[in-house]
Formats: sequence, structure tokens, C-alpha cells
Amino acid sequence: MQKKQSKKQGEQGKQGRQGERFIFLLPWLIALASGILMGLTVAPVGAWFLAWIAVVPLWVLVVTSAKGKNQFPPAFFWGIGYHGVALWWITGIHPMTWLGVPWLPSLAITLFCWGFITVLGGVFVAIWAAVMVRLSEQKPWLRILIGTSVWCGLESLWSAGPLWWSSLAYTQSPHNLVIVHLGQLSGPNTVTAAIAAVNGLIAEAYINRLRIASRREDTKISSVSFAPLRFVNKYLATATGLLITLHLIGFILYSRPIAQPPEAALKVGIVQGNIPNRLLRSSQGFRRAQENYTNGYLTLADQGVDAVLTPEGALPIFQRNLLETALVAAVKEKGVVAWIGAFGERGDSYTISLFTFNGKGEIVSRYDKAKLVPLGEYIPFEGILGKIVQRLSPLDAHQVAGSANQLFDTPFGRAIASICYESAFPEQFRRQAAAGGQFILSSSNDAHYTASMPFQHHAQDIMRAIEIDRWSARATNTGYSAFVDPHGKTLWMSGYNTYETHAETIYRRQTQTLYVRWGDWLTPLLLISSGGTWLGIRGINKFSNFGNP
Repeated sequence: MQKKQSKKQGEQGKQGRQGERFIFLLPWLIALASGILMGLTVAPVGAWFLAWIAVVPLWVLVVTSAKGKNQFPPAFFWGIGYHGVALWWITGIHPMTWLGVPWLPSLAITLFCWGFITVLGGVFVAIWAAVMVRLSEQKPWLRILIGTSVWCGLESLWSAGPLWWSSLAYTQSPHNLVIVHLGQLSGPNTVTAAIAAVNGLIAEAYINRLRIASRREDTKISSVSFAPLRFVNKYLATATGLLITLHLIGFILYSRPIAQPPEAALKVGIVQGNIPNRLLRSSQGFRRAQENYTNGYLTLADQGVDAVLTPEGALPIFQRNLLETALVAAVKEKGVVAWIGAFGERGDSYTISLFTFNGKGEIVSRYDKAKLVPLGEYIPFEGILGKIVQRLSPLDAHQVAGSANQLFDTPFGRAIASICYESAFPEQFRRQAAAGGQFILSSSNDAHYTASMPFQHHAQDIMRAIEIDRWSARATNTGYSAFVDPHGKTLWMSGYNTYETHAETIYRRQTQTLYVRWGDWLTPLLLISSGGTWLGIRGINKFSNFGNP
């Protein structure tokens, strides 16, 4: 009998320990799940509406965690869930056997690239959580203000470095163009602030409900207790009002007519060559590239275009060899301007460049890619990591970045140039627009990755077109090539992994949005106002408690 009781007690103890472990891990699982929901807002799923609630569970967990003892792992896991899912397309670079990298090292490099950027995203969210924990006893409105400010500040800090892509703002593009128009006010952080603030208000509504319930029951709030929300409190009402107001502001900006004067018209043709990267290094691939882009150029020239845009690295050769190609010979024959993607030279190094050829087949301007892909196009801290991760470039020369302050003048006026990865960096576009850029030329090669990446890339270009109020022509190697108007409407988009040519009329513009004129003024304003308010309240509290026993 005693043995049976001991066995029963042992089983109960084991079940109890399992239950404790589950309760301990439950916040991590909730945070991870909500981060994954945020990751589903972008391609390939595109459930953009989830962004307005996906931060709520994280916010609740962080604020209600007991003395902040268990908030860092959940926050880190939220970042892992979001950035890991949103950036899963990075794994499409495997296998890199076409670059001469064996299968297993290719897998290791791929997982390292994806894992590193995912972990970095988790770290940034954990930093945000560390700040929020210190505010757990502050007024809810102050938590919302500071939480929104810090999130925007961290995104600004991250975007200032070489690794950047998955802001909260890009979860709304291309499906919610109305809210993306807030970017015209102060860039993408305006949209990020809107998402963070609405999530914070909803979270505070729930926290308020929990604390009312706990006072009634005279019990301590549990970080994983999810009581039913039985009424709409002032925070939920404010969240609803803010969401509606922000969309109304965006709709006003979205509804403004776009001037299309005939003298500003520019008919641009795009050639999507559809040359797989694994072929580009071979003589067969180069012959196919010459044939596809030359024939595409001739087709578009016969359609009466003013200029033809080709993708990044359309002809994977150096500048000195471009003049000998059939494509440049066609430019001399037809007299139609061409923007050709190839490799520039700088001493013993090379650049990924976009060249302007005038109607005589002469190079009149050149733009060098300024934002290189870490590990894909250069190795950060090469002296340390160079022995661990081999350089992935197909060329033997050393690739270097272009200057950050380049201007790209063309026979039709100054253009705003972007090559591939640069689409994620709004400041690149804002600076060129402020310097007189009248239209966007985006040249990319997304053939390394899975199909969701080109669509996310297109979403980034849509945001840039809206923020600076410019027409955009986007040429890619394998898709998606597109034309976008200043309201972010896609006028035409190519298929994926198809050879295509298309011509569309865009218009040169010289307008300047508030963002173009002032840059991201909202983030420093939020940080200064929230920090000043917090310090002021803290000082008042210290003064009021001075001399009290």
C-alpha cells in the first residue's frame, strides 16, 4: 500500500514539475507565437492587418512580468519569431554551388546569414523590453509614449547599419497603401510609430482590465493570466480612434491628384532578361544575356520609348568591355538612351554599377551601389570573419561600395538611382530627392532567393515611391519588375522567372514631401518629448517625497 502511495505521489510530483515548466515557458511560447503572427504580415502570406495586434501579447507580458525577472526571453523570442519568419527568404541562397561553394558549406553559410539577422532582431526587441520593464509602475500613457519612441529609435539605429530590412512599417506595403502614405510626413518611422502606439493602447486596455480584476479579487497579476475583456475601456476607445484618424490622414494624402503634364512625360521600357545566376558565370549565360537584353532593347526602341532600363548586373562584365557588346551597338544604331547594369572599376576593386548610355552609345553618368549585402557582397570585419566565411562574389576582384552622396544625372534630368538592397534604406532615396531627383530607377537582381523576397522587395520600392512622391521604374533579372506611381499603385508588374519587356509612361516630378524636406523629424521629437516627460515626472516625485520619513 505504501509503495502504491509513494508511486502515486511521485507521479503527482512529476506532473507538478511538468506543469511548472509549462507555466514557466508559456510566456516564451506566447511571445514566439505573436512574433510569428507579425512575420505573416509580409509576403508570401501578406496578412498585413495582424500588425495592428501582434505586438499586444509582448507588451502585456513585458509590463505585467513580476519585477521584470522573466521578460527578456519572451521579448527575444518575439523578435526571433518576427524576423525569422519575415526573412526566411534568405535561405533561398542555398545551394551556392554555382559560386563554387560546396553543398554543406553553402548550407552552413545560409543558416549563419539567416540566423545572425534573426538573432539581431531578437536582441533589439529585448532592448526595447528592458526599457519597458523600468516603466512598469509609470502611467499607461507614458508607457505608450516611451514604448513607441524607443521602438522607433531602435529601428532608426538598426537602419543606420549595414543590416536592415524588416521594419514594422513594411508590414503594411503593398496592401495598405493608405497608411503607408503617412511616410510622406516623416518617413517609414511614422508608420512604425502608428503601429506601435495602437498596439500599446490595446495592450494597456487589457492590462487595465487585469488590474481591475486583481483589485476586486485582491490577488496578484500573473504575467500569463489572460482574463476576458468584458468591456471597452478608455484605452481601447483611444486605440480605435487613433487607428481611424491615422487612416483618415493617410487617405487625404492618398487622394491628392497627381499632376501629369505632357512636358514631364518620359516613356521608359524595362527588359527582364530572366538569366539564372548559375548561368551568368558561364559563356553560355553571357551569350544569352547579350541576346535577351539586346533583343529587348530593340523591341522597346521600335515601340518609341525614350529610354530602356536593365537590371543589376544585366551584363556581368567590366565597364571597359561594355563598348564591345551587341547591346551598346544597338544603342548606337537606335539612338535610344539605355541604363545598363554592369561592373564599374575603381583601381584594383570593382563596383556594382548602373551606367547611362546616351543615344551615341557614350557613357554619360554612372551610379555605384552604395549599400552592399553583408556576407553576400562583402564580409563585415573581414580580418576576423574572412577565414570563417568565404567571400561569395563570383569575381576574383574585391568589391567595394559606392559613395553615399552620389547624384545620377541623365539626359532627362536627375534621377534617383537604387541598386537592389538599397531599396530598404529610405534615406538613400530622400537624399537624392532633396538634391533634385525627379524619378526613381530601381535596378535589381533577386534571383538568389525564394519567390517571397522579390515581392517584399517590390513592397519596399512602393514605400520609397510614396515617401518621396515619385514615379518609379523597377527592372529585375527574374522578377518582379514593375512600374509604380507616386501613390504606390502598381501600374504593371511582370511575372516571375519569365522573360519580359514592357513600356510605360512615367512623369518627372520636383515636389518635396515633408519627409524629403525635413527627414525623420518624428523619431527625435518622440524621444526628446518622452524622455523629457519621464525625467520631469521623476523629478517631481523625488521633490514631493523629499523629507518624508
